[in-house]
Amino acid sequence: MTTIESSPSDTVIELTQLTKDYETGFLKKKRVRALDHLSLEVRRGEIFGFLGPNGAGKTTTLKLLMRLIYPTNGAARILGRSIDDVETHSRIGYLPENPYFYDYLSGRELLNYTAALFGIPGDVAAKRGKELLELVGLDSNLANRQLRKYSKGMLQRIGIAQALVNDPEVVFLDEPMSGLDPIGRREVRDLLLSLREQGKTVFFSSHILSDVEALCDRAAILSRGKLHRCGTVQELTESEDSAFEVVAVGIHPSALERFSKIISSQSVTATPNGVHLVLRDDDAVDDALALIRDCGGKLVSVNPRRVSLEDLFAGTDQ
Repeated sequence: MTTIESSPSDTVIELTQLTKDYETGFLKKKRVRALDHLSLEVRRGEIFGFLGPNGAGKTTTLKLLMRLIYPTNGAARILGRSIDDVETHSRIGYLPENPYFYDYLSGRELLNYTAALFGIPGDVAAKRGKELLELVGLDSNLANRQLRKYSKGMLQRIGIAQALVNDPEVVFLDEPMSGLDPIGRREVRDLLLSLREQGKTVFFSSHILSDVEALCDRAAILSRGKLHRCGTVQELTESEDSAFEVVAVGIHPSALERFSKIISSQSVTATPNGVHLVLRDDDAVDDALALIRDCGGKLVSVNPRRVSLEDLFAGTDQ
């Protein structure tokens, strides 16, 4: 696990041994641990990804931070204050995984209502609502439509808008890309990047790993309620060995046996136009390049082997 070093002023979210147990059963009560001594720090101004398979404890963590449920043990702080401090919640925004809004409000009315909960004056709320509707891609026609007539993607957009209505310093988003088409996902990614440019901190859970790789300064992987790995995407995906991947084209399939015999490799795989090699070390790269030339092939790429987030994600279930 990566050691996180930051000064107190840079730490915006701090979890210390946070634990949550649930009781299940009727006659014979049984305690199930959903979150197990989770310790984590998130720095000011970063986009932090929170990953894990279903049931890993991601939503439980966010609900604990929002004080929707209460921890069995441990503590958490946001913006230097305990999550028990109600005043802190005026400085944060939150979108749950499955938000429920009153169906007969319009999108605009929802934003005005949310602004009123924060004590924002009506004229300021109206201006802020108009800006947010444009930001999330809901035009005036959609803004005046009742929420019961919204699609899943539209509800997700208005949900993100309501999480930003108070101009929060920290934004918590539970599966913000859920229900969005590829264009909508790109627009939300751009929105999250713009929030970082404004100096805001974004903490979001997701199972869409490409979004995490594209967006996050750092990420944590949760497995069965425990922290599995934490660090930058580069740190998480660095391979522990010194293997290299080599791709070449123009290699006849009959030459593959020569690669297996001559080169110190972990694997030799035929591709439609050539060969894909996983080599044990950099010495084998020289041998491979010489053999590729000897077989009349053409080198496409040589890269250090990189573990994907998908590999790490899948490995948490083992």
